[in-house]
Amino acid sequence: MHLLISYAAALAPGCEAAARTLALPRLERLLAGMAPAGGDAGDEFTLSPPHERALARALGLPVEDGRLPWAARSAAADGQDVAADAWAWVTPCHWQVAPDHIGMLDPAVLQLSEDESRRLLALVAPYFAEDGMALEFVAPTRWRARGAPLRGLATASLDRVTGRSIDLWMPDGPEARPLRRLQGEMQMLLYTDPSTDARNARGQLAVNAFWFSGTGDWPAGAAADAPGLEMPDDLRAAALRDDWVAWADGWRRIDADACARLAAAVDRGEPATLTLCGERSSLTFRHVPRSGLGRWVHRFKSISGRLRFPHLREQL
Repeated sequence: MHLLISYAAALAPGCEAAARTLALPRLERLLAGMAPAGGDAGDEFTLSPPHERALARALGLPVEDGRLPWAARSAAADGQDVAADAWAWVTPCHWQVAPDHIGMLDPAVLQLSEDESRRLLALVAPYFAEDGMALEFVAPTRWRARGAPLRGLATASLDRVTGRSIDLWMPDGPEARPLRRLQGEMQMLLYTDPSTDARNARGQLAVNAFWFSGTGDWPAGAAADAPGLEMPDDLRAAALRDDWVAWADGWRRIDADACARLAAAVDRGEPATLTLCGERSSLTFRHVPRSGLGRWVHRFKSISGRLRFPHLREQL
């Protein structure tokens, strides 16, 4: 079993305050019985956050910042032939204009219905097609795009830009110019579309932009899943909306459920891996079954040099 926990820590002051109230006995027990197995040091400005990089490694994918092919992985899992094209997620979203920046709201706040999303997709698809990209519906705030213009394009994860200014995260470089032009054209199209006035009249935010993410080609022979991998989502949504009370509650659920099951696997003598991810870096720990004297020596080292989560948070 490999337990991969995203947003185990965050840089916001509210996260640190909430973390000080946490008691996570099963996590602490796991750390006491596991050995460090490496880490992935970074900063909060990488296009791909640590949990996405860790997931890519678990799947055996090349780790290229901003080029982790999540849209292609989804298409492969759906049985599509993904070999010929580059892929991307396209997320309908709302950009909020402030005096000194443009911020992107969490797409979930749009509460976009499937009918609305499909209608918008039909509206914009011909313009994407003119630029060599085909669109398909996956979910109201998640479409897939495929086409040559996406090849080589580095994009920021939706997790990086949600609730933040888009300035740092806009695609850059020559390969991004056609998409930035298309983004501008779509903003004008959406501004004049009747759906914008209809949503405003209902007191709802309108879709006024799109975000590209999860770009890349799917490597030949790559596996879409890693056996034994668990990646609970209890912390992500709370962290992205700065709700640290909910984040702490999510940690308690993970401790009581996923950490308990991983601890049980360790107790049974099974191989087990734990990866903790923050906004900058990740740390991995492993339990490798031992016998006889090896178990005794490992236990002595674990007790004498015990890893504690409060000390590890600073490294994430």
